Amino acid sequence: MIKSSLPPILHSNIGIDTIEFRLLVAADLEYFNGHFPEQAVLPGVTQLDWAVRLGCQHFGYSEAVANLEVLKFQQLILPGQEVTLSISNNAAKAKLTFAYSDGDNRYASGRIAFETSPLVNQSTDTTNAKSNGASQC
Repeated sequence: MIKSSLPPILHSNIGIDTIEFRLLVAADLEYFNGHFPEQAVLPGVTQLDWAVRLGCQHFGYSEAVANLEVLKFQQLILPGQEVTLSISNNAAKAKLTFAYSDGDNRYASGRIAFETSPLVNQSTDTTNAKSNGASQC
């Protein structure tokens, strides 16, 4: 996986096995450089990296991804947009399901399977991601 810096987290909503992050996809993010010259778009690999890292931080997984399942990129995420990243945990199967959306607009979704079950629920660690934007799993 790449190690991108995390986007600004505007707010989060924490449930028992779910978390939602409202993200600002700032126009000055380095990931827009050269992707693409005609119309900058947020690369899918960056979207995946953010889902993995924020999911790891909140649900306590190591960053050892075993498999990616049913990845879909339905619409482009453009500079300056706000999107919601929803992540749900299936600890019994060591999998996270994620989706990027904004209201009825779906941008991307998929499942991330990990090599091991969660180590510890680290739900308090997401506040660190909010403050420094670059913490790791």
